[in-house]
Amino acid sequence: MLTAAAASVTAGVTAAAAAPSQASVAHRPRPSTAFTGFRTVGRVKKAADGWVQYTWPGIAFEGRFCGTGVGIMLDDSANDYDVQIDGTTVSTLVTPGRTTSWVEDLADAEHTVRLVKRTECPWAAGRFGGFIAARGGEVLAAPTARSRQIEYIGDSFTAGYGNASGTRDCSANGGVDRNSNADLAFGALTARKLDADYQQNAFSGRGMVRNYNGSDPGTDFRTYYDRALLNVVGDVWQKPRSWRPQVVVIGLGINDFSTPLHPGEPWAAQSELIAAYASAYHGFLDKLRARYGRGTFLVVSATPVSGTAFAETTQAIVRDRNARGDDRVGYWYYDDPRLDRLGCDWHPSLRDHQIISGLLDQHLATLALDW
Repeated sequence: MLTAAAASVTAGVTAAAAAPSQASVAHRPRPSTAFTGFRTVGRVKKAADGWVQYTWPGIAFEGRFCGTGVGIMLDDSANDYDVQIDGTTVSTLVTPGRTTSWVEDLADAEHTVRLVKRTECPWAAGRFGGFIAARGGEVLAAPTARSRQIEYIGDSFTAGYGNASGTRDCSANGGVDRNSNADLAFGALTARKLDADYQQNAFSGRGMVRNYNGSDPGTDFRTYYDRALLNVVGDVWQKPRSWRPQVVVIGLGINDFSTPLHPGEPWAAQSELIAAYASAYHGFLDKLRARYGRGTFLVVSATPVSGTAFAETTQAIVRDRNARGDDRVGYWYYDDPRLDRLGCDWHPSLRDHQIISGLLDQHLATLALDW
């Protein structure tokens, strides 16, 4: 269970809770080491002061340094992060605030560092200022981008909502945020096995046309998809030319269908909801196809939602796309008797995400991917 403060696992970890420019004299960065030497995984937006802002889950910053320690410059009182050195998680930063967190007492050698955002908190943008080498060390050139790219689009299942809990009721063990880890969701697991860069564009409770239990009417996942910052109305992510995923995995529909329609919603009957969902899904696939070209595989996914038309509707959408001549739209239905759904609110657990990742691995192996 996570604690309410930064938890050190291996290397020495400290935090200076002042602005980065006020870090202790012993670790004050040289100008050449700050704001440089990192690459991002996921959608971010550069602020006027050179820091980067972000709201999607699973955002990661990767760097390289030589020396005995590294500082991590953050300004975020809402989200949680894992710090990984040489591929091993050494600390978890829980709502760190404006701080420079240090990992120290490392071997005096070259190391990799990765900072990954565990939580969603779509209405609170985090800010990252860069990595700083400890005195006597140096931040090195950023790692190179990976040639393989996967984009994940979805809801709470894709985000890793409550996956670290182990109990469906999270009210007594820290709540959803303290028990969520996007970096251990199925998409992130599969991407690492394939050594692929990825985007985890997931928003819990959102559907293709209808949100969970009819909440927030007039909005849905498509309202936010084009944004870098989910909390900024009208924001538009500027897609870099280098982002051309070979695979896009879409998981939207659980929230559309899992709760009954209420009086006053736009759809008087389930058949009307199905028609609206299918029409919107086709439009969304059209958008993705126009953005990424005909070579990208679009994987439409579904999972059991008892008593609903979710799986049948998504499968029909894929058949329709194939009949129109697009053979790079595929259907991936995942289920397994071993799934325990012991995450918060009956969501997949960490073990479940490992199982689902394995099922996704099997599906991707059937695609004629040239990467």
